Amino acid sequence: MNSAILALEDGTVFTGRSFGASAERSGEVVFNTALTGYQEVFTDPSYSGQIVILTNPQIGNYGTNGADDESSKPYIEGLVVREFSETASNWRSDAQAGEFLARSGVPVVSGLDTRALVRHLRTRGVMRGVLSAIERDAAKLVAKARSIPSMAGLDLASRVSTPERYEWSAAVEACSPSEPVGRAAETKYHVVAYDYGIKRNILRRLVQVGCRVTVVPSLTSAEEVLALKPDGVFLSNGPGDPEPLETQVANIRKLIGKKPIFGICLGHQLLGLAVGGKTYKLKFGHRGANHPVRNERNKRVEITSHNHGFAVDPDSLNLNEVEITHVNLNDQTLEGFRHRSHPVFCVQYHPEAAPGPHDSHYLFDEFVQLMSSER
Repeated sequence: MNSAILALEDGTVFTGRSFGASAERSGEVVFNTALTGYQEVFTDPSYSGQIVILTNPQIGNYGTNGADDESSKPYIEGLVVREFSETASNWRSDAQAGEFLARSGVPVVSGLDTRALVRHLRTRGVMRGVLSAIERDAAKLVAKARSIPSMAGLDLASRVSTPERYEWSAAVEACSPSEPVGRAAETKYHVVAYDYGIKRNILRRLVQVGCRVTVVPSLTSAEEVLALKPDGVFLSNGPGDPEPLETQVANIRKLIGKKPIFGICLGHQLLGLAVGGKTYKLKFGHRGANHPVRNERNKRVEITSHNHGFAVDPDSLNLNEVEITHVNLNDQTLEGFRHRSHPVFCVQYHPEAAPGPHDSHYLFDEFVQLMSSER
C-alpha cells in the first residue's frame, strides 16, 4: 500500500493511503461539506491553488463522467478524504475517480481522520499545506508549506481564464428521464460573460433562459465588450483574492450604467470593489451545498451552494448607492446586493448549483427581465 502525507504550515501532519497521481502538490487547505457533487468540485476553476478536504466519508463511489465536468480539467491541487472508492458504481460513469485525477497529476490521500482535520481548520483557520505521495520526510513538507505564497494577494483569475473569446450554446441537459429540466427558452438576448474561472453550469443556465453567450478573457476591456453589442454582461466566479484584480475592476466600473450586469461569487466581490467597497478574507470560508441565505427583499430563506474564501465588507458599501439583498444566516456575511440607480445585481453564492439545491435559479430569470426592461 502506497502512503501519502498532508503537512500543514503549523506543523500538523496527517498520513494516509495514496490514490490519484504519485505526485506532490501544494496550496491552501480548505474543506467542503457537500454530500454529493465531488466531480463538480474537482473541475471547478475556483478551487485553483487549493487542496480540498471533502467531509462526506466516502468519495469516488459513483466514478466520473464527461457530462458533469465544470471545466476542461480538474483544478484542485490535491484531495483529502476519509475513504476513497476504487470502484465506480453508476450507470453514467465512464472513469474511476482516482484515474480521472491521476490523468491531471492530482494526488489523493485517503484514510485520514477528516473530522479532526476539519475541526483543526475551523479553529485555526485555513492554512497552507503540501500533499505528497513521493516525499516521506514530514519536516521537509512542513517547511515547504511555510514557503508557498498565501492566498491573500494572489491573482489566480488571470491564470485560469480563457486565453481566447468563444461562443457557448449548450443548455442544461437532464441527467435522467425523470429530471424536470424542460426546454431551453427561445434565444432572445446576447450576454458577454467575463471568464474569471467560469463554471459550465452557469453557461448552461444562461442558455436555458434564452441567452446567446460570448465568453471573453478576464482582461478584456470594457470598450471591447461594448463593441460586441451585448444585451447584458455577466461576471463569473473564480479563484484567488479579488483585490489584486485592479484592471478587471476598472473595466467593470466603466460598464456600470451602460449594460445590465449580473455577478456571481468572484464577480460579486469585483462588483463590490467597483462600487467603492472593500473585501476581506474569511477565517475558513464557505464551501458546501446547504448554506441558508435570506433574501432581504421577500424574507424567504434559500438553501444555497457556496465556494468562497473572501467576502465583501457590508460596512464599506454606500447604502445610498446600493441595497443589500441577501444575507448569510450562519454568520451574517453579505451574500448579495443590487445597485439603486443602475441595472446591476450580484450574489456571493452559486445559484447555478452543480452541486447543490436549485432554490436560487430565479436569479437567471431576473437577469433576463433586466435585459428585457433595458431594451
